[in-house]
Parts: sequence; C-alpha cells; structure tokens
Amino acid sequence: MQTDTMITRFAPSPTGPLHLGHAYSALLAHDMAMERGGDFLLRIEDIDQSRARPEWEAQIYQDLKWLGLWWPTPVMRQSERLDAYRDKLRWFWNHGYAFSCSCSRRDVMEAMSAPQEGAEPATGPDGLIYPGTCRASTNKSGTVQMPEDTAIRLMMDAVARKQGSAFTGSDLFSFEETGQGPNSETGRIEFSMQDAIDTIGDIVLARRDMGTSYHLSVVLDDAAQGVTHVVRGEDLFETTKIHVILQRVLKLPTPVYHHHTLIRDDAGKRLAKRDDARAISKYRDEGATPEDIRKMVGL
Repeated sequence: MQTDTMITRFAPSPTGPLHLGHAYSALLAHDMAMERGGDFLLRIEDIDQSRARPEWEAQIYQDLKWLGLWWPTPVMRQSERLDAYRDKLRWFWNHGYAFSCSCSRRDVMEAMSAPQEGAEPATGPDGLIYPGTCRASTNKSGTVQMPEDTAIRLMMDAVARKQGSAFTGSDLFSFEETGQGPNSETGRIEFSMQDAIDTIGDIVLARRDMGTSYHLSVVLDDAAQGVTHVVRGEDLFETTKIHVILQRVLKLPTPVYHHHTLIRDDAGKRLAKRDDARAISKYRDEGATPEDIRKMVGL
C-alpha cells in the first residue's frame, strides 16, 4: 500500500500496564501524524498468547483514550493474522530462504562457547548469533515440506546468494532515520550484506510455539497498514536492520524510521512493564492529567 499521507502507528503488547515510556512513544507518533495531517494507527501485538491478557488490552484502550489519542477502528490484532504470517513463512521456505531449527537457547550457547571455553557468545539484534547448527541438515532449496513443530530461521547467506548482484556495495541496505540511534546515528543508515551475515546471522522467522516471530509479523503488518513512519525506542535501532532485510527480500516498501530516546527510572534503567510505579493508570488514579504526563516525558 502506497500513500502520500503520513501514517504512524503504536503497537503495544497486552502483557502488562502501559508506562511512561509507552506514553512517550504513543504521544510522539500521534503528534507527528497530526502535525502532517496524517493518520495514527493502533495495533495490538498479541502473538504471544501465553502472556497476552484481555484485561491488559482493555487497559491499553483506556490509557490511550485518556491521553487524548484517537485512532480508526477496528484495530489490527496480530492474533487474527496468523494465516497471513504462515503463508509468507511458507514463501520463505519454498524459495529456499529458510531452514528448520530444533536448537534451544542452551544448545546455541553451548555451540558458540565450545571452541573457546569461557568466551562470551556473540550477540546481535535477534539475541545470540546463531552458529548454524541445523542449517546444513535441513531444507535444500525448499525441496522438502516445511515442518510444523520446529522453529524456522532465515538463512542469511542464502539471501545473499539468491539476490545475486543486487547485493553488492556498501549501500546494499539502507533506511532513513529521522530520530537517532543509541550512538546518535541519524540520516541515511547503510549496512552491507556481509554486515548482516556477521552481526545479525540466521534470525528466527517463526518460533516453535508461536508460528511467527516479532520480526516477520511487524514487517508484514506495517506493509499491510501502509505505515510510512515507524516511531519507536532507540533500543530497537539495530533490530531495524532485520526488518529492512525482510522488506527487501519480500519487495515491500521500507518506512522512514524515527527512533527516540528511552524514558528511564531514577537509576538510569529503561522502564519495563513490571515498573507498575510508573504505570499510566497509576498516575491517572493519583490525579495526574494528560498534560502532566506530557511534561513528565518531555513533550
């Protein structure tokens, strides 16, 4: 979907109360869209059904409406799009971009530390950089049926091989950053295919217990909703590289990205959903106004 209208979105998971960090991201995305005469969308990222709760989803709507935000309905809910994720996962599999993986996190850590006892395993935006344990024994060019009971990973070196001469040069992948990353990265951000192989590796396209992953779902959802500008925390800056790769392989548009600073507690630690003391609902119950919340987060 292509549009000249700015479309932003806020995509929380209904796994706990929204806190000040969520308020900042939602307000910023909403304000950016409104200033440009655009649209602000709400999406519920509830693919993790083991943790998602209806009461938390209901509170998301309550908190955001109290903050003065408006969005079109009905909202997109990831739990209602599992067939779309599965269809695209099969596309990756049938085109030889994916392989099945039965490794646990412990298996990956043991495989990575085996050559150098005591060495710290390498990590990337998807966590531990996968050592390739299952890659050679599964899915030769999509010639076998995709299994239903294992994780599915993207074969990053297959992406390089299959895309051929398009994957050459330092400007192989890029995205426009209008905010900044954790090291003040801004403007046109570029990285090469070799960077992706070395520092990202074979990312998970679908978890065994979920049938998809955050990476696959968010890329497909943003494209389906025509999102033009993604507003989110700087902690996801490196993760954006994964999403740009998937967008390129799937021939989907790459939005403009605006990563923002994180709201932190008094000790400098980023807020998490367990930080109930900074929950939006708690401030509201104590008599705070939406204007107070805006001042607290610097808007």
